[in-house]
Amino acid sequence: MDVFSYLMHGFQVAMLPENLLIALIGAFIGTIVGMLPGLGPINGVAILLPFAFAMGLPPESALILLAAVYLGCEYGGRISAILINVPGDAAAIMSTLDGYPLAKQGKAGIALSISAWSSFVGSMIATVGVVLFAPILAKWAIAFGPAEYFVLMVFALTCLSGLVSDQPVKTGVSALMGLGLAMVGVDAVTGVYRFTFDSVNLSDGIQFTTIVIGFFSISEILIMLEHTHAGQQVMSQGKRTLFNFKEMMFTMVSTIRASVMGFVIGVLPGAGATIASALTYTTERKLAGKNSKFGDGDLRGIAAPEAANNASACGSFIPMLTLGVPGSGTTAVMMGALTLYNITPGPQLFTEQPDIVWGLIASLFIGNVILLILNIPLVGLFAKMLNTPNYILIPAIATVSFVGVYAIHSNTFDLVLMVALGILGYCMRKLNFPLSALILGYVLGEMMESNLRRALSISHGDVNILFQGPIVQVLWALAALMVVLPIFRILRSKRKVAA
Repeated sequence: MDVFSYLMHGFQVAMLPENLLIALIGAFIGTIVGMLPGLGPINGVAILLPFAFAMGLPPESALILLAAVYLGCEYGGRISAILINVPGDAAAIMSTLDGYPLAKQGKAGIALSISAWSSFVGSMIATVGVVLFAPILAKWAIAFGPAEYFVLMVFALTCLSGLVSDQPVKTGVSALMGLGLAMVGVDAVTGVYRFTFDSVNLSDGIQFTTIVIGFFSISEILIMLEHTHAGQQVMSQGKRTLFNFKEMMFTMVSTIRASVMGFVIGVLPGAGATIASALTYTTERKLAGKNSKFGDGDLRGIAAPEAANNASACGSFIPMLTLGVPGSGTTAVMMGALTLYNITPGPQLFTEQPDIVWGLIASLFIGNVILLILNIPLVGLFAKMLNTPNYILIPAIATVSFVGVYAIHSNTFDLVLMVALGILGYCMRKLNFPLSALILGYVLGEMMESNLRRALSISHGDVNILFQGPIVQVLWALAALMVVLPIFRILRSKRKVAA
């Protein structure tokens, strides 16, 4: 009953007129950002983060806005994936495999509507999971000490390399770069300046917003400048624009199964929606057998990855709220939003800031309903927005990015640093280094260091504290498993090639 009463309180917060309006605006913006190829949820949340802070929104309203943008991006990514075979973000890559063939068959409307419905189902199942499991995990997380938190964050970083099977080394390098950037500024324990290169502007460290907008928005602008040709024409939706009951039932089992899998993957620190959609798609393809139409226009090939990536997005809020560890690159950005308001995510958040936690959880339910209402009837409108030419889109993104960074400290140094980081981000993207790992490394870096220092000070320098206790040992075992997994995959693939 406690959970139910807290949830009702959350709905009271989320259903305030101003918060409902904020959720509606966030859902609309998120859908547009999501369907514009290459932008994705991290960019959407990163661009709006400084504006939410500059507008003086209270923390619960700011989080509702960013969460609505996040979910909207996950919904929107499928639109360009289906219509023009260009995923709006990485999580929508799997949606192109069957979505685009369906569009070529004149079933674009059916594909768009069934993907919107499966996204809604996946998000709602995952949000129920958040309501049920987040408070339990929060109570359990109170038992975590500095040593447990340090090893948990090590596990979060190893999850990146272990679950992103195609390039574990590059993922690890990106995470280490993020850890390095987190070390710039004043040592929190000794007060000594480090890696500032005698620059006053770096004495407080590199600002989170500067890093996120530099690496993602500026690098995206540089990549967009490479593609100056006109985009493809959006395909016709055909005669029927909505799925029927038979098609809904045909995909329902796959949708529910993918929703549960996506939620579980989303809870894992660092896994994210991209991994969830890839794993669920391959699982459903195997279960369907050789006689299925997967790859040629199977509705289950749309429903499963869309349900999974939306469920994963909602599930990633659990480690962020309960453990203070981001479940995805986007929740890492949202953790930055909490720090701007001097709020520390973790188990105490549920008792100290119930308005924020339960208002956010309730807004996930409301946001999903808003997104379903937006996405099904307005498919035609959203499709037209995909034709926005680069000569309008690029200046708009650049303006928002520069204003957003400058608004925080009114410092031109931040603008120069943002551009420099953007160029570095562009080079990393061209070399296929995942930037989300860098952001996770940056966010976790300071917390890892502080918890390591605290643990060692408690034990008077005895390193054994990092290996004592059942929680610590289990986390080390899981981290080791994540390190071994890529090696096992590489060896198995070599054996297959040899055979």
